[in-house]
Amino acid sequence: MIFLSTYSYDKESIPPDDIKSSSVFLPQKSRTQTGISLRAVVIGLFLVAAVCFIVCYAELVAQSIQIGFLQMPPVVIGVFFFITLLNKGMQRFKHFFHLSSAEMMIIYCMMLVAAMISSRGIMEKVIPALVTPNYFASPANKWHELYNPNIRKWLVPFDPQGEPEQFVTKRFYERLREGESIPWGDWAVPLAAWGILVMLVVFAFLCLATILRKQWVDNEKLAFPLVQPPLELVRETAERSIFQNKLLWGGALLPACIFALNGLHNIYPNLPSIGLERTLNEYLVNPPWNQLYFTPIYFSFAAIGFFFLLPSDLLFSLWFFALFARLQGIIAAAYNMEPEYMPMYGTRLFIAYQVVGAYLVLAGYMFYVSLPHLKKVLRAALYREKADDALELMPYSFAFWGLFVSLGLIVGWCYCAGMTPWVAALEFGVFLFVVALVMARSTAEAGMLMTETSFRPVDLYRLIAPVHNLGANNLTMLAFLDAGFMRDQRGLLLTGFLDGLKISDGVGIQRRTFLFVFLIGIISALIFAGFLHIWIPYKYGALILNGYVYRGNNLWSFSEYQTHLSSSVARSWQAPVFFAVGIIFTIILSYMRAMFSWWPLHPLGYALCISWTMTVFWFSCLIAWIGKSLILRYGGMKLYMKTRPWFLGMVLGEFGSAVIWTLIAAIWKTPTPSFPWP
Repeated sequence: MIFLSTYSYDKESIPPDDIKSSSVFLPQKSRTQTGISLRAVVIGLFLVAAVCFIVCYAELVAQSIQIGFLQMPPVVIGVFFFITLLNKGMQRFKHFFHLSSAEMMIIYCMMLVAAMISSRGIMEKVIPALVTPNYFASPANKWHELYNPNIRKWLVPFDPQGEPEQFVTKRFYERLREGESIPWGDWAVPLAAWGILVMLVVFAFLCLATILRKQWVDNEKLAFPLVQPPLELVRETAERSIFQNKLLWGGALLPACIFALNGLHNIYPNLPSIGLERTLNEYLVNPPWNQLYFTPIYFSFAAIGFFFLLPSDLLFSLWFFALFARLQGIIAAAYNMEPEYMPMYGTRLFIAYQVVGAYLVLAGYMFYVSLPHLKKVLRAALYREKADDALELMPYSFAFWGLFVSLGLIVGWCYCAGMTPWVAALEFGVFLFVVALVMARSTAEAGMLMTETSFRPVDLYRLIAPVHNLGANNLTMLAFLDAGFMRDQRGLLLTGFLDGLKISDGVGIQRRTFLFVFLIGIISALIFAGFLHIWIPYKYGALILNGYVYRGNNLWSFSEYQTHLSSSVARSWQAPVFFAVGIIFTIILSYMRAMFSWWPLHPLGYALCISWTMTVFWFSCLIAWIGKSLILRYGGMKLYMKTRPWFLGMVLGEFGSAVIWTLIAAIWKTPTPSFPWP
């Protein structure tokens, strides 16, 4: 029984005639496998640099356009849209300038990893954490006494034995004065040290993607909805190009005009604007409804257009469980249940620990249904059976041992940094095999545009013992790791790797050579984005840059562990009780979905119910579900297929507008309109 994937090709989102015409769904063995071209890699490198600049400027300086952290980043699909149009115009020069579908998708995947790395995937979390404990130390919080004795010198650019607000951190937050230069020498060792950890995690993701691909793509036949828009743009058939479809351009024009109007309103206030953001809380002011968890209403054309491609039952589960979780909070308030909150997230504790239980059940069940495949991987790793892995990203034996060797080296790195090995193993074991796995599944099956959790690995330890029992060295490193890796999962690279492998099927690229595409994209993005994430704060001053990046995520992590270093925090009865509730309820949902085809609720919706992902996108899911249900009910599959280009156009129009307004802001220093995916 497979409850997570109950369809081979979803009847609603991928109709049979579309399966035949779209290269993404053609069997791998039926197409000629090609390698990668030098010109695609060279063009990709230029666009990696461009994507890194656009993301850094938009998210750090302009701040109102979060353009890089979605799992299908707006900057990538926006830029890809424009270069696809340019490439279509080059068809008359086919042998010289026109790029093939395979070359276009190589470029797309390089931009994809670049956007994630330069945004929340790595740089926006790791770099600020390295200067936080020095710049924000004060006599009131006593960070100098609590953290500095436990920080190894090679971990940070400042001297842990020195005073607060040293030059390297003070100028990072308050910008360089005239005649001063960036202290690159102070950054060299910590950037190299953390770069090693980042590459170990990235390599573990590559190994995990190699092992998972066959099970998810060939055996369970997950839809991988995020790869559909880019593959649709480059699809080469004898049929009329999608760019000749008027509905595509109509769908693109609608958000483009609205964001153009809103952008001009910021420059010329006399012009009207169209609001795309509201908060449901402002309409519910009487008890117990005023205890509703923060529930914004974001009207995103791109999100509605994309969710329109998903199965209706999955869409229903996503918005239903998002409201169901909030209803629990209202009921708890009505019965005067003592409000307790999940540290670092702000959600109600009893809901958050239901999610923890759901994650563990989902991860366990994914392991269970994958056992036949995993046994083959294990036998190949032990050289007891020859594996059919010639077309995989890496040989199974290399991926299997690489995964566990990288995990061992990660634990060793953390041990050198001051952590107890078992704490490091718990932290990264849960991160790799539970959190990242469920997040990747939410993207591969449910098409989630954003990956975000409701807990950290340390919250599992909190179930059995107080966190302060871990000791000062562990808590200090946990503050760095939670800020840099564990808390915010947006821009998770594992999903990009899996989408890339699915894309390789769609355009016939050899997966083994695709490894080079990932590696060159990752290394070049780390270099370009690393430079920008140091240069921009020293030029502008981090205090006036993105508040979440420089005074939010990084600061919350150290403030949280300051509490545990200063005093003991009692455990709550709610955590273990509702953890068990989450496990039981997820098992029931899983059983019902596996046994009854009419059962409408998907367990992934329950696992994501209180995450920031659904906080942002629940309303878009609802609108897409209503629209799709009406179209299928009254127009059938014929009308659905006819209207798909309109909804794809809305994705391209909104994401393309984000790229255009970022460039306008960078060139003319003008304000940008607000985009509804914060």
